[in-house]
Amino acid sequence: MFAIIETGGKQYKVEKGSTLDVERIDEKEGASIVIDKVLLIEDKDTKIGTPQIDGASVTVKIVAHKRGDKIVVFKMKPKKRYQKTQGHRQELTTIEITDIKASGGSSAPKKAAAPKKTEEKEEKEDK
Repeated sequence: MFAIIETGGKQYKVEKGSTLDVERIDEKEGASIVIDKVLLIEDKDTKIGTPQIDGASVTVKIVAHKRGDKIVVFKMKPKKRYQKTQGHRQELTTIEITDIKASGGSSAPKKAAAPKKTEEKEEKEDK
């Protein structure tokens, strides 16, 4: 069983027992939190959210907070003697997936209903 969740503006494929690094979450190490932005769950059948599955959730445990590798940003304008070097280290949180709960959602994507004609459009068509 796996799920696709959204956290920190990014989407991740997760399974029970897996660990991954995500954008910094403001909770203490060892805390358990529930992520309810579940976009897809694959079990015996596939549940697809529109855009999220209602009632589905993923429980995660915060393992550690850390900083990512340093990225060097170098700017230069040729022939103008302008050079600027800047570094960046992203704040990350390591999480462990403890439970995936699936409830609600549909087995297949919903089809959009055909737009209804309004009375004003029908009157214009009659003229």
